[in-house]
Amino acid sequence: MRVQVAYVGPGIEALVTLDVAPGATVDAAVALSGIVDQVELPRANLAYAIFGRRVDPATRLVEGDRVEITRPLVCDPKLARRRRAAQKG
Repeated sequence: MRVQVAYVGPGIEALVTLDVAPGATVDAAVALSGIVDQVELPRANLAYAIFGRRVDPATRLVEGDRVEITRPLVCDPKLARRRRAAQKG
């Protein structure tokens, strides 16, 4: 079955299309893509999504899924919103 693994970071865009066995997991597809090693991402801070919805690395893939490798947020969105509101206030 065919799936894609994607990563976007500062100055980096990577999209790999893979053929994986039925029942393959998110973690297996990411490892097979080689993106984590190629871009030298720290494995401890990574999270995954399928079409923008957070998933566990053990999630089984289905035909046509796009796995997105996500990075941790630089700033908490709620905190940033509070700061902007305080500056306007």
